[in-house]
Amino acid sequence: MPDVPRESLNFAATESLASLAYRDGPLKELTGSVESVGHKEGRHGLFVPTIGEAFCRAVIKRTLGKTRKPLVPSYGADPRRVVEHCLEAEKIRHDRDRRLTAVAVVAGLLFLPGTLIWLAAFKIRDLSTEERRSLYGGIALTVAALLAVLLALRPFAAGWAGFYIRIMMLVPVLGWFIAFRICVRTAEKLRLRWNEVLDGSGLGPVVPEIVPMGPQDVRAEELKKALETLEMEQETNVLQYAGANGILGLGKRWGSWTLAEQIDPAEGIAEIRTFHPWDVLRRIEDRLKEMSRSTMPAENGIPDMRVTHWMVMSIPEGADEISRPTGADMDGYRYRSSAMTNLANKQQFGRGPRHYLGIQFVLWGGQLVVTLLVTVTLLHHTLRVEVSGHALGPMAPMFNKKAKRGEIQVAKAGKFWEERTKQLPIVAPDEVVRLTLRAPFTWPWGETMLDYLGGTLKLPEPFGLRSAWTSRPWADRFMADDALRVATPVLRTVHKATMEFLEDHDVEVDRFKTRSSLLGAEIQGMRASKADVYDAD
Repeated sequence: MPDVPRESLNFAATESLASLAYRDGPLKELTGSVESVGHKEGRHGLFVPTIGEAFCRAVIKRTLGKTRKPLVPSYGADPRRVVEHCLEAEKIRHDRDRRLTAVAVVAGLLFLPGTLIWLAAFKIRDLSTEERRSLYGGIALTVAALLAVLLALRPFAAGWAGFYIRIMMLVPVLGWFIAFRICVRTAEKLRLRWNEVLDGSGLGPVVPEIVPMGPQDVRAEELKKALETLEMEQETNVLQYAGANGILGLGKRWGSWTLAEQIDPAEGIAEIRTFHPWDVLRRIEDRLKEMSRSTMPAENGIPDMRVTHWMVMSIPEGADEISRPTGADMDGYRYRSSAMTNLANKQQFGRGPRHYLGIQFVLWGGQLVVTLLVTVTLLHHTLRVEVSGHALGPMAPMFNKKAKRGEIQVAKAGKFWEERTKQLPIVAPDEVVRLTLRAPFTWPWGETMLDYLGGTLKLPEPFGLRSAWTSRPWADRFMADDALRVATPVLRTVHKATMEFLEDHDVEVDRFKTRSSLLGAEIQGMRASKADVYDAD
């Protein structure tokens, strides 16, 4: 659960994701918390990115790239807002890197021999194990410092060469102090934004780069269109079912209840009134929409619900890319209403895709997304009405941790038997070296080399900005209760609407009512299960 209660906020999941853009800390904190996310190893430890650097780089490239793959919809979150926060964080870091590049050129490149000696000392420290890090790193830095003093006092040359040798290892130290101040100011700014986002302060991302300054501002225009495309793509009504992984974007299926009986005329009726599956679905849809209000004085209906129609395609479980249909049935990223009606009326037997009527609940500020899907099929004289439950859980707990200074316990001066708490600097000495070393490669010409040296964040495919980072909803008792409780009224509403429709069309409903009563009793003791994993081998 979050460190700071934010359940009532509408953007809790969005801000949890967006806060990652401003974070520091080792990347392994993220990859160790989310199983589906990995780290492509680099070649040099001093170039490894932090959480925020890797997250921004991976998300921007994946969502705004010109040749990117389609994205899985992000229910319960606002992908555009998250990406804009990434763009803001990238701008803050780029402003820092411009200054650090100047420091690296003046204090590092112009005095390269001395810089390489200091970097060698830091590299020895970086390669050491955690137990030996202080020892070996301290020895290496001490040797480098003694060498700097020796060369400053007794250079082995005269004239300009001697003067250069005197300051060859001193100027990089001066550059480090300048870089330290630059890094601290930026870190404070990033951490302030990190906490503001998690607190839900309402301060949205500031991205002036997406506002074209004139007809010649091609880059801003392209960035603006890419964000608009991202936003439109999230409104698609075409989803993909990936085997045991469930319907992408909705989470795994945890329960299923089927009402299937033969259709016979009611007593005293010669023939039933002909109907199609879409007619049943329309009646069910009308009744589901009425669930947001109630005549009971102790409640106000079920809030935060959305009833919609989806077309679901099947893809292999191990597929690393999704696709969407093209042609006259599509209107941009959406399947047309007329095509959706025709799809629902097909027998859906021996062919795909399939139609589903969904009722979705975005709860806990987007941290929990519960979706109940209804499918109606009419095969020969058998009507089958199926309700299945899907749940998308909250992000890993580390997404809600706020920025705070590191602390260690040290012995008191003069009282070595007692300890005191000491706050660590907001930017460690090694971090200043890493940032200054990376800065020249953060420009467009060096990004590929930076990825090669430091590695990148490996996003799971197919990628959804909300679904990639989720943990199990059943780990939180209250969330699990909400997911289980809402299934009962939805199932009863679907069954009631079905009975009403069948009676209106002169169908014998006794068998349907009996089966509905059995399902009603079954759902009383409902438990979450792996409904997409069949024990049939």
